[in-house]
Amino acid sequence: MLYLFIGHAAALLHFLFLGYVVFGGFLAWRRPQAIRPHLFVAAYAVGIVLIDWPCVLTELENWARAMGGREVMRYGFIDHYLTGTLYAREDLLASRVVMGAVVAASWAGALVCERARKGRSAEAPDQRLTAVTLSRR
Repeated sequence: MLYLFIGHAAALLHFLFLGYVVFGGFLAWRRPQAIRPHLFVAAYAVGIVLIDWPCVLTELENWARAMGGREVMRYGFIDHYLTGTLYAREDLLASRVVMGAVVAASWAGALVCERARKGRSAEAPDQRLTAVTLSRR
């Protein structure tokens, strides 16, 4: 029972990790400091996909599956849970391109938001000065 729980927890963390990889860049639109952790996580995810780096969560889930007497995932989390379910196997490259485009769009939006924020902060001292001057009159 413990191994089943560990395996399910690892699978849940995997889904959360994947969601953060794809959509986490949008957090930087409101919280600019969120871009650095997202850059790291996205780079790690690209390394898993392109360089075949080991995924800690896949290893944990496979360990729990093996210890619990269940079949281990042969090709990893994405192939086991998403490929063939969320998209067809022949659309794997297209799904990766779409995910990459979403990440790129989130980063572009974060850059636009950051530039707008810097523009507003450069104007803000003049506006405060004007408000203070008007209130004294």
